[in-house]
Amino acid sequence: MRSRSRRLAVACLVALTMALVDQGTKAMALGQLSEEQRIPLIGDLLGLQLAFNPGTIMSLGSNSTWVFTVIGIAAAIVLFYAAWRATSMAWAIAIGFVWGGAVGNLIDRLFAPPGFGHGHVTDFLAYGNLFIGNLADIFIGIGVGLGILQMLRSHRSQLRSKPTTTSTREK
Repeated sequence: MRSRSRRLAVACLVALTMALVDQGTKAMALGQLSEEQRIPLIGDLLGLQLAFNPGTIMSLGSNSTWVFTVIGIAAAIVLFYAAWRATSMAWAIAIGFVWGGAVGNLIDRLFAPPGFGHGHVTDFLAYGNLFIGNLADIFIGIGVGLGILQMLRSHRSQLRSKPTTTSTREK
């Protein structure tokens, strides 16, 4: 039980850190960037430009902001449960990244304009002309990637621990 508490604490710490970093960078973007001007970082591939997204990636579902708020709340609850049930520190860290990213965007949905539960997510990382995202999106991607690595690692170790059987035919 003590190790479960430790894993939950790590997941909470990672999630809190990711949510705070996300919100801090969004506050800096709100204070320093504009919607009209893009600041190039890596030519046209990556830049900084302020945007407000009512939907999901590439503004999909922009007329259903409240739905994403409900999904975000449900995700935060499910991720807390997943963190509580984490079977290893690696899983706790992976869950913490996803949880922190989800909470970072949920905070925008709850408290950013135009209103409670209908807030638009603050984005500022412009990926060419494809879309504009934020660090919460990156944290979610990192957590998913770490989770996939854990599943592959677990699958590989299960394959190694399977006993091999050989059959011999008698003539």
